[in-house]
Amino acid sequence: MSTDFALALTNEMLWTGIWMAAPVLGLSMLVGLLISVFQVVTQIQEMSLTFVPKILTVALTLIAFGPWMMAMLLEFATTVIGNIPIYF
Repeated sequence: MSTDFALALTNEMLWTGIWMAAPVLGLSMLVGLLISVFQVVTQIQEMSLTFVPKILTVALTLIAFGPWMMAMLLEFATTVIGNIPIYF
């Protein structure tokens, strides 16, 4: 196994992780930003006001994007496991 191959496999692994995490992180950050703007405008400083909507957003995002994320992970794992004989 060459160094270039190991770097390519690591690169693919990291990009797969980034693509899988992007919907959850992006939507939760957007909801957090919107709630922060709402808190600044109304001067309401309540911690649960930011926590509960973010948790709900993460849960709904996982429900909505879960099958896509699982398919992406399954494709990556199948490719890696299927190519084990090539690695040696």
